[in-house]
Amino acid sequence: MSDSFTLADLEAIVARRASADAGASYTRSLLDKGIGKCAQKLGEEAVETVIAAISGDKDAVVAEASDLLYHLLVVLKARGVELKDIHQELARRTGQSGLAEKASRQHG
Repeated sequence: MSDSFTLADLEAIVARRASADAGASYTRSLLDKGIGKCAQKLGEEAVETVIAAISGDKDAVVAEASDLLYHLLVVLKARGVELKDIHQELARRTGQSGLAEKASRQHG
């Protein structure tokens, strides 16, 4: 695998596997279990990434962050959100300071 592998590449793989048979595709089997299961797996991977980060084990952080990104893309797929939607939101947010952007999201 080269250094040119991107999240867009992973998004395309998730989309392809989402169309496969559940018996042959972990992605399809997750999607078939519903958004609750997909979100649960995302949460588990987030916690595992935090634990790896605290442990200081770089290889574990890389492995867990990879799992986290995969499960994030599965959740996005389940909700019909594309990376381009995320890119647009990030671009919008970078037009202002982080503190101003955060304040604009706070609700009463």
